[in-house]
Amino acid sequence: MSAFLQQVPTLIGVVVGALGSYLAVTLGDRARFRREQAARQEDRRLTAYADYARSLKAMISVLFRVSAHFGNDPHPQPLAPAEANPRLANASEARDQAWEAVLLLAAPEVVDVAHAWARTVAEMERFARAEIHDPDAWSTLLRNQRVAREKFYIAARLDVSLPTGHPGRFETPPGL
Repeated sequence: MSAFLQQVPTLIGVVVGALGSYLAVTLGDRARFRREQAARQEDRRLTAYADYARSLKAMISVLFRVSAHFGNDPHPQPLAPAEANPRLANASEARDQAWEAVLLLAAPEVVDVAHAWARTVAEMERFARAEIHDPDAWSTLLRNQRVAREKFYIAARLDVSLPTGHPGRFETPPGL
């Protein structure tokens, strides 16, 4: 019995060591799993934000061309409203689908600025569909859209822990 008592501290050390190893591995795995989950979530949000931005940009590109048709925008390839309608419909459908991913994955602040950007694009669309010739009003709509887009990108970058980027403001020389 005394031999057994002499080995009890060794057995206790083995048990404590085994438990310690188990806890260390388990806690490490949990931490790694959480990091991987967070990274996957950020990737999903980034994809949703990029898809949403692309879908709005598709609408904006068509609207530039329609506005050029009415003499409001200097875009070199004007597009008649009848030709633009199918393109706008496709872009609108893509935007609606991308919006659902933004609603599902985005932080509330990003949803708010994404919605504000979409509202400014909707104002541009109403203006183009009304067939108005008013380059100054169009310029105001463009400025509002660019500000809304910039706010969206700032909020999206913050949400996915990206560094600040270029604001995307490019002035078009007159006549281009």
